[in-house]
Amino acid sequence: MKNTIWKKRSLLLPLTALILTACGQDAVPAASHGAETSSTEQAAPAANDPSQLPSKAHLRAFTVVQDLADENFTPAAAQDVPKNTFGDLSVPTYVTKVADTWFIVDCYHDQVIYHDNLTDPLTDWQILTDEIDKGHTIASDGLVYLVDDTEGNRILVFEKKEGVFCHTQTLDEVGNRPHYIVYDAPTDTFYVWSSMNGEMYLCRHDPGDSRMYLTEIRTVDALKETYVRSFTIDGDNIYFVSGIPGTPAILRADLATFEILETYPVPDEMAGMIQLTFAEGYCYITISTDRTGNQDFATMIRTKDLKDLADGTYEDIYKNFIGGGTPYYITKTNNTYYLTEHRIPGHAVWKFDITKDGVSGVEAVY
Repeated sequence: MKNTIWKKRSLLLPLTALILTACGQDAVPAASHGAETSSTEQAAPAANDPSQLPSKAHLRAFTVVQDLADENFTPAAAQDVPKNTFGDLSVPTYVTKVADTWFIVDCYHDQVIYHDNLTDPLTDWQILTDEIDKGHTIASDGLVYLVDDTEGNRILVFEKKEGVFCHTQTLDEVGNRPHYIVYDAPTDTFYVWSSMNGEMYLCRHDPGDSRMYLTEIRTVDALKETYVRSFTIDGDNIYFVSGIPGTPAILRADLATFEILETYPVPDEMAGMIQLTFAEGYCYITISTDRTGNQDFATMIRTKDLKDLADGTYEDIYKNFIGGGTPYYITKTNNTYYLTEHRIPGHAVWKFDITKDGVSGVEAVY
């Protein structure tokens, strides 16, 4: 599978002209900043050379914490996995489902918890890990589960054996506050964003082998001094939301090279963005602060075209979620969307639908 990832990506090229035309691809191109390789580690050829596997050409291998194939390894019994002791969530940042298991990243409780449904009390959930300091996201390809340890500048890897999740690998020295991880199936790559210095860490494993490798580090020059909370991969494009400090703007880059293709200026009041989501012909954006870092400007908006943001052409839709808090990451599972939120007690996780008419069916989960 990994030997053909870039072939698969090339087959998608004829489709790119059809992607997101309603979300600003006709904006005036900005000057290209170009992607740079980190000055401390040079990019390995594996990400662009289909003849190379991660194990044959990589920057660093993840450190093995425990080997599940070792004859002396015995997983804990499922009933012995510690349960969550908190009756509420403290600044939850991410909710997702992998196979039949739900995960919530409970950021300020320094843990990731999991359960088989979203209706039982939080104290029925079990702890995947509490080894993290202000982690934000979890991502999986079905074999491995990657969690960012934001303040520890680490990535933790988990694998499931006999119904129990085990911490099997760690990658240390991951930039400055790794904040967002996405698994992109077409490139068979985990993209790990270092939120404070514009670095992206590309991580992969060989087919059928869970051993993880850091295969490349890319740097976006324009974001080296800016706190950027997330990115969005769509087809052959990768979008970086506006961050602070810096010039308020969303950047669109080429996924294969990270060359900046377009810049979409945004108003100062939405400079501190969290996430960009494309759905039903609209661009949905969660916002944390204005340019000065003031959370009183936290909201959720949608627009037809990213280039219209600079003119103030957008719809504020946060009233659908009561408003007044800080919306965070949006995820999608089985055609239903989920939003994490903080600053409002009793409204930490929402579920909702998105149609061509907008947001509907909003319901507080936790």
